[in-house]
Amino acid sequence: MAKKVMDYIKLQIEAGKANPAPPVGPALGQRGVNIMEFCKAFNEKTKDKMGFKVPVVITVYNDRSFSFVTKQPPASELLMKAAGLKKGSDNPLKNKVGSLTRAQLMEVVEAKIEDLNTDDKDMAANTLAGSARSIGIEIKD
Repeated sequence: MAKKVMDYIKLQIEAGKANPAPPVGPALGQRGVNIMEFCKAFNEKTKDKMGFKVPVVITVYNDRSFSFVTKQPPASELLMKAAGLKKGSDNPLKNKVGSLTRAQLMEVVEAKIEDLNTDDKDMAANTLAGSARSIGIEIKD
């Protein structure tokens, strides 16, 4: 018999560094979930994505058990890492802070496409190019 879902929790946690401190502890504690069990499982699953904040959707069941699904890091973080930047531009229309080639953009598309709402890589590239423009990164052909 299937467990009844009690709640969904969406968080962004730094990969491999989940701990009972906020936001993890309060979000899980008020729903009666074993916080340390989640932290250990999350840290083990995301140790290969160190340095990124990873979105996670936690499903909490009526018996206080849980399951979780991790997603790819946010597009802006992937784009900034590909461009070698720490942060985006304060004014992306006037100040360009970096650039990516089309090939580098396609590498980011490969990593992110499973979380996007399209399977077409050209459309996904257009979407990510727009995100890159909004943080001050130029796409060069």
